Amino acid sequence: MTPWQHYQQCHPDKVALCFYDPQGREQRLTWQQLSHHVDQYQASLLSKGIKAGEVLTLVGKNHIQMLMWFLAAQQSGIVCAFAMPQTISQLTDKLDTLYTPSQTAYVWLADSAQCRAEDFQHIERKIAFIEFDDHLCYTNSVSLHSHYKADNLASIIFTSGSTGKPKAVAHNHSQHLASAQGLLEVFRFQADDTWLLSLPMYHVSGLAIVYRWLSSGACLKIGTGELVQDIQNVTHASLVPTQLKRLLDSKQVLTLSHVLLGGSHIPHQLSQQAAALGIETWLGYGMTEAASTVTAKRVDETATTGKVLSQRKVKLEGERIYIGGNTLAQGYFFQGSMTPIVDEQGWFDSKDLGQWVGDELVIIGRADNLFISGGENIHCEEIESVLNQHPDIQLAMVVPVTDAEYGARPVAVIRSQKQFEKPDGDVLCSGKLEKFKWPVAYFQMPDELLETGIKVSRKGVKDWLKENQNQYIPL
Repeated sequence: MTPWQHYQQCHPDKVALCFYDPQGREQRLTWQQLSHHVDQYQASLLSKGIKAGEVLTLVGKNHIQMLMWFLAAQQSGIVCAFAMPQTISQLTDKLDTLYTPSQTAYVWLADSAQCRAEDFQHIERKIAFIEFDDHLCYTNSVSLHSHYKADNLASIIFTSGSTGKPKAVAHNHSQHLASAQGLLEVFRFQADDTWLLSLPMYHVSGLAIVYRWLSSGACLKIGTGELVQDIQNVTHASLVPTQLKRLLDSKQVLTLSHVLLGGSHIPHQLSQQAAALGIETWLGYGMTEAASTVTAKRVDETATTGKVLSQRKVKLEGERIYIGGNTLAQGYFFQGSMTPIVDEQGWFDSKDLGQWVGDELVIIGRADNLFISGGENIHCEEIESVLNQHPDIQLAMVVPVTDAEYGARPVAVIRSQKQFEKPDGDVLCSGKLEKFKWPVAYFQMPDELLETGIKVSRKGVKDWLKENQNQYIPL
């Protein structure tokens, strides 16, 4: 039995889902109505000939139909692969990962997908495009059966590809639910609450919100992307600090009680400002392979990311972070086969570096973001954490460039509200970083680097720097 079928039996008239129709009017579905809609979507899905165990690719931003397709796929034993809006060439590469050349690729394109069905006319692959048929009478046309099992493969999420080619990370339902349950043991989310689906489902942090909803039987709200409107009547949201600050500064009436913050720097003052309004602010550390959050805590003045959540394990070898537990992915998916992500003892090498402060984890940075300058180790993230504290800087990314004297030096690519030059950076870094860690140059981050998802790709920053700033050669 699926979670929504369970809630339909227990609480048929409780509101399960809120969303906006094309006219901008807020709509609500009870668990009973939601179950009925999922059945209709399952009928449309099965009428296309897709079978249990096969892959359905959903492309685009969050949408009520994307959620319905995902739930219908769960009910049908079908695996959902999520892809962000992208070019036809990029999407074709993803399909080549998901399907063998002889397989039919089942694809649903949201209006936001950036490509259309007609764009695939010259692609040498059989593609079946999925559309919802609201005239299909599922009781007569298609025989519906639930193939849902907790250990069914549920999702395929592509990593950000920040250090190379994106990998297709596959989880089953149990692993996602273990992730949800572990967080909800410390981060209260109960049946009368509503969580805004503010992060895209094509990132694990967005999909994790869906599973927290399914785990708790609470309400989920699908927004339009207009946060001021979307946040109305919401108790829980996943935001970045700048979004929360704008909401607090707007003085609008908020029903928020809990906010899970993401980002490289979260000011304690912002947490105190939220607390004065009765809003708990939390932060955490996680990754795609671990089904989102691994450690979490309420924001305070310390630099830790919190304690290890239940159903996860963390160990350090030297400073290198290894993750274990029940939330780890089945593996990396390629054309129906799976490459395990763990070693023989069940540990996943996160390639992150960290330290323990008591029983809380501090993240130093990525192992592959460490470089040597004049014989000294430098972590890109250490410099970024200082730059991100400046009120005018919205985002800072640091990359190493070759240097004849020192071997390598740091360069900063930033998104700032005002012009930001090296003298400004020197003042900011003075007293906070050793001088050899001060960036030798600052460049304004172009819009194109901000359009790739939640995280800016460090590889993308290096590629942009190489193409546009000839005096610097990224390592």
